[in-house]
Amino acid sequence: GDLLHNAYGYGLFTGGLGVHGGAEKMGLTVVPVSGGMTERQVRLIEDFQATGITVTPSYMLSILDEYRRQGLDPRKSPLQVGIFGAEPWTNAMREEVEQAFDMHAVDIYGLSEVMGPGVSCECVESKDGLHIWEDHFYPEIIDPETGAVLPDGALGELVFTSLSKEAFPIIRYRTRDLTRLLPGTARSMRRMEKVTGRSDDMMILRGVNVFPTQIEEQLMKVPQLAAHFQIELVKKGPMDHMIVHVEGDSAAGDTLATLIKANIGITAEVRAGADNSVARSQGKAVRVIDNRAAR
Repeated sequence: GDLLHNAYGYGLFTGGLGVHGGAEKMGLTVVPVSGGMTERQVRLIEDFQATGITVTPSYMLSILDEYRRQGLDPRKSPLQVGIFGAEPWTNAMREEVEQAFDMHAVDIYGLSEVMGPGVSCECVESKDGLHIWEDHFYPEIIDPETGAVLPDGALGELVFTSLSKEAFPIIRYRTRDLTRLLPGTARSMRRMEKVTGRSDDMMILRGVNVFPTQIEEQLMKVPQLAAHFQIELVKKGPMDHMIVHVEGDSAAGDTLATLIKANIGITAEVRAGADNSVARSQGKAVRVIDNRAAR
């Protein structure tokens, strides 16, 4: 009976068609919007009165911006639940979206090599990690350096073996996603913690390991700055240098630089620009631009 606004990309990306097929099997009506044309996204949400939305969390922020640009109150939108995935996002971003739209925001996980979307998903009752469909996928956590299997509760790289796939079975497939396995709560199957980053998108600056989600976490503590950001890596002399591009005034940018130094332990240059100065995403956000070889 619910109507789902599906803003995941269609085409060869598994997100749009994967969610679409699963939603229809559950009896939902799907609006196959795909990404882009943000003004139209808002119009269709309001015209069709969608109760649910599936979209990347970064693009949901663009939809929020468009609501405000049109003078509409997002808290009066028909949306009740958002299912956000395809990129890491923090609980701080969850809180921002939930407060802005007066809706539930839950995390979904999947990857094309395993199945697509829906390998695991948070329960709206608890929002405390993503329950894995263990009747279809056997999860393990390993040390990404040694490959050793780690006990439940330890942080490491997520590995999957398929139990029911016929066309493309996988045996101990390394996802490169960093998380930990936890006991079930709202459902009986084990949970995986929200993905904090990937073992291959980790930045190392002067000996400190940094993930984009850590920068996002500090950004969310500065309400004077918009939630959009992009990290640029450059060379400053012989040293790697991080520039964080944000939107807001320079004083708030200085505050963010202080928070990054205090909580992550690196010195970052924060450049605060005007509204819309940070490139918007219509799918997965491009969080890191590596220009170290260009300078």
